[in-house]
Amino acid sequence: MTDLRHQQVVRYITPLREGGSLPALTEADDGFKYVLKFRGAGHGTKALIAELIGGEVARALGFRVPELVFLDLDEDFGRTEPDEEIQDLLRASHGENLGMHFLSGAVTVDPYVNKIDGKLASAIVWLDAFLANVDRTVQNTNMLVWNDEVWLIDHGASLYFHHAGTDPEQAALSPFPYVKSHALLRKADCIEAVDKEMRQKITPRTLKKIVSMIPDSWLSWEGDEKTPAEHRQMYETFLTTRLANSSIFVKRAVDERNALI
Repeated sequence: MTDLRHQQVVRYITPLREGGSLPALTEADDGFKYVLKFRGAGHGTKALIAELIGGEVARALGFRVPELVFLDLDEDFGRTEPDEEIQDLLRASHGENLGMHFLSGAVTVDPYVNKIDGKLASAIVWLDAFLANVDRTVQNTNMLVWNDEVWLIDHGASLYFHHAGTDPEQAALSPFPYVKSHALLRKADCIEAVDKEMRQKITPRTLKKIVSMIPDSWLSWEGDEKTPAEHRQMYETFLTTRLANSSIFVKRAVDERNALI
């Protein structure tokens, strides 16, 4: 596992208004296009943390995920932007943001149309239950088909416990009831078998490495006096405890699928 690259944003191309946080298509100084998630939007850096952890956990488990990079916005960027809402967003997002490599020509997965086998469906359900990702529904699958393969995107709605200030160990033991709304639950016919494979693929050491990638500048929140190290420990505790107790969310997922079929 390698650290994320740092690039500078050189061009704001267009807002992507599908989401409430106004992500944007941008170009960086490496010549590539990225979907940029702004630190000044919506849930702020917590959404970026969830995006980083979710994406890199998925990658470590062997899923196809667009490359994530840190994208820097300097103070002068966007001053000529005519849209006041976008200009305010850019002004609030100076410094490190998060970019996702743009998959040109990709199309959104439709679980009723696209063929996804039971093992892949089970693995994706497992991943989202592990991450407590509430945003992989039929209405918004956050999956793309690119070069005839399924790619996972948008993990910013994962780890929702950090918005409520819930104890990470307590949150880690949640059965994740939202799994009942997962876009692929009906197709996930081998979740228990996949659980064994997943727990062999990822280790507490890998999770610690992923958490260590979070920039200090993302770990300072208004009204919170914890240090960046203490915040990283919170995420590490959640992830390692959840991995060790995966049987809790696996059982709930199997039960919810059985109720559907």
